[in-house]
Amino acid sequence: MTSEIEVVQRFLGRLQEMDVEGAVALCADDVVYQNVPLPAARGRKAVRRQLKAMTKLGTGFEVQQMRNIAANGPVVLTERVDVLRRGSFAMEFWVCGTFEVEGGKIVLWRDYFDWPTFLAAGVRGAGRVARQAVATRRAAR
Repeated sequence: MTSEIEVVQRFLGRLQEMDVEGAVALCADDVVYQNVPLPAARGRKAVRRQLKAMTKLGTGFEVQQMRNIAANGPVVLTERVDVLRRGSFAMEFWVCGTFEVEGGKIVLWRDYFDWPTFLAAGVRGAGRVARQAVATRRAAR
């Protein structure tokens, strides 16, 4: 039997590969996914739809650093640094995730992050893109 931590690690790995179907396959039919405080997606169909929308908006997702991962029975807690990408834009931000795993399937996935820190990461990412564009223009002269 696969441990709860291994299920979560495989799930996050599939998301990094932009493999929505592979990630959803690791979820129970009645899975609940929520980026707190946004509304929850309930059921595989809703989670699939939300993940597909995210892959259309972005070109990459990465768990840059798994700071901590621990399990207490079916509950897996992650503290990590995630990176969202779209082309040359990238933003890194801290996330704490709670996963509940039953029978080898994720039944709950809830991520928490600090909105001001998330927005600041977006501003830093946009700043890097702008600096790269200026440097490219200067080099082309």
